[in-house]
Amino acid sequence: MTLPEAYASQVQFLKESPKFAPDAVGERKATYFPGYTLVSPPGSEDSSKNSAFYSKLQSYQQEILDLGAYSDLIIPLPPDSFHLTLADLIWHSAYRDARETNPDFEAQLRSCFDDIFQQYQNSVTPDNPPRWQILGLILMPRGIALSLVPLDKHSYEQIINLRRAIYQNPKLIALGIEQQYNFTAHITLGYFGEIASDLNRVNFATMLSELNQKWIENLPTLTVYRAELRKFDDMTRYYREQDSPVLVFGN
Repeated sequence: MTLPEAYASQVQFLKESPKFAPDAVGERKATYFPGYTLVSPPGSEDSSKNSAFYSKLQSYQQEILDLGAYSDLIIPLPPDSFHLTLADLIWHSAYRDARETNPDFEAQLRSCFDDIFQQYQNSVTPDNPPRWQILGLILMPRGIALSLVPLDKHSYEQIINLRRAIYQNPKLIALGIEQQYNFTAHITLGYFGEIASDLNRVNFATMLSELNQKWIENLPTLTVYRAELRKFDDMTRYYREQDSPVLVFGN
């Protein structure tokens, strides 16, 4: 997904993201898109040990925004919201339907994660939390992100086993939580706005490839110290509710 030929292919299928829409003066704002997700703490709240990582991500985002003719194409996410999604859970119409049909949905969701985390905590090695390294930019149909790869087998298995514990949990399945995507570790930097009819797609793909080559010598590493159940109302803020469950991988 980070190879030039992947950009050349994917850039042909870019779409405007419905998660942002123009307001009365034409400025794009985040639309209501509620749900729950399991994430590493967003950059503004993550361990100080990851501060250099998130600072680097912010500089990468700015370099993309500085790509001249393509700056208007991308709607940047607030750097404070940068995070690694560990497991997609429920969102948009599925979330609203779940709340309408089950008034206790959110309390039951938190209870399920309390149980999952308590059971899984026994398998965590406190002095060896998962570590994931930036691999490069990836183009998705409606957004642009940085992909990550595990530094070792342990880092991979910690996250994959956690996802398995979540998606195979009978109580979560009964709540309507199911796996809809394979795990492509990434941190989204922005979404696409209006796709101009005269967009030079070949040139855009080339410039992204050149950025990847520029960054490849010194790619930062994220240490995942915590996995947190977080709620969101749109794509710009992910917040913990009171007593929301947390899994601690390390300090």
